[in-house]
Amino acid sequence: MNRIVVLNPKGGSGKTTIATNLASYFASRQQKPVLMDFDPQGSSLRWVRKRPPELPPIHFINAFEKDPRTTRTFQLRVPDFSTHVIVDTPAAVEANELPELTRDANKIIVPVLPSDIDIHACSRCIRDLLLVAKIRRDDNRIGVVANRIRRNTLTYQSLIRFLQTLGIPIVATLRDSQNYLRAAELGTGVHEMKTYIVRQDLEEWRPLIEWLEPVVHRPEVACGGCSDPPDPRPAGPGA
Repeated sequence: MNRIVVLNPKGGSGKTTIATNLASYFASRQQKPVLMDFDPQGSSLRWVRKRPPELPPIHFINAFEKDPRTTRTFQLRVPDFSTHVIVDTPAAVEANELPELTRDANKIIVPVLPSDIDIHACSRCIRDLLLVAKIRRDDNRIGVVANRIRRNTLTYQSLIRFLQTLGIPIVATLRDSQNYLRAAELGTGVHEMKTYIVRQDLEEWRPLIEWLEPVVHRPEVACGGCSDPPDPRPAGPGA
């Protein structure tokens, strides 16, 4: 089982968008993802409830509500069949909470928006992950996603220069796309939408998936954007 934590104490950075799209990606690849939501806003919960029944199921764990009738360990238990756990963390996480949130995480994704406020928040988040949560740079467990990007802007250039100074890889640059809003409204993800509509978005997700690949062992099945399937007919003598 692989645990992927999407984390940034700054609200509005796109954590839920990335978490839900990761969950839908793995589900569409015939995996068994679990979406664990620690955010009291419950955005991931609303997304799961909107999910059409004909799409592959995603197991959901409501981690932001504590049930006094049971233990916390029991409430957060992950089914044995699970292949991936995607953790959607809340805003305003304190530094001393990071070790618990990131424990056993194979990868930690830090989304950041192109603004001075978000750049400052990202810098502090990375610092706390390194110094408080004791995540080592050379473990390649932390990756930054530049989110809602418009490439031909000064704020984008400023963001990229800043991220390059952190010594942390920029694992994806995602554009400001209406497709994410549509996916959120429908309870789906961009990897489950018609390829011709989301082709550019899928290309932007490719580096992130490849960064996760050594951990998640991405299976090449059910790929809407892949080339033609192999010919099932037996090869002839000249093959």
